[in-house]
Amino acid sequence: MPRRRLWLTLCALALTVALGWPRPWLVVSELTAQGEVAQRYVFPGGDGTTFSLRWQHSVEREDWIETFSLSGGDIRVVRSRFKTFGAGVPDTGHASHLERGWVVLDDIARQVDPLLVQAASREHYRMGYSGYCFDLKALGAAPLLHFQQQRLPTAAVIGALWRPWWHWLTSKGRQGPALSQREQHEQENG
Repeated sequence: MPRRRLWLTLCALALTVALGWPRPWLVVSELTAQGEVAQRYVFPGGDGTTFSLRWQHSVEREDWIETFSLSGGDIRVVRSRFKTFGAGVPDTGHASHLERGWVVLDDIARQVDPLLVQAASREHYRMGYSGYCFDLKALGAAPLLHFQQQRLPTAAVIGALWRPWWHWLTSKGRQGPALSQREQHEQENG
C-alpha cells in the first residue's frame, strides 16, 4: 500500500507542476465593449513561433497575408504579402519583390505589440498556425482581438487551449482539415 500511495503522490505532484509551471503562450483575447478581456484562443508560443493573419482587403477585395514572429514577449510583423497597391500598404524602407502574383515585403521586423485586430466577418479573417487555418469569424461577428505572448501556467489557459481545435473540428466542411499545400507554403513563407 505505501508504494501505491507514493506513486499517486508523485503523479499528483507531477500533474501539479505540469499545470502550474509558467510557459510561453500565444494568447488571442477578445476585448469586449464593456472593457472585459476574455481568452479565446491559446497556442504554444515560445520565442521564434510564427503565425499569420490573412484577410480580404475591404476596398481592393484581394487577400492580404501578414506573418508575425514572437520574440522576448514582443510580436513583430516579419513579412507582408498582398496583390494590389492601395490604402494601408506599409512603407518598410525595404525593396519589395513579386512572387507568383503577390507583392512581398520581407525582413520587416517591426514591433506591433500590442497587436489589435478587428476581425470583421466581411474581410474573412483567418489565422494560420502550424499549417492549420482557423477562421476567426467562429469567435463572433466582428470581435476586437488582442494577440500577445504571455508566460502563464497551463491551468490558466486550459479553456482557451482547446477552443481553436474545437472550432476547427466543428467547421471542417467549411475550412477543410488543414491548409492546401499552396496555402501552407504561402502561410509559412508569407
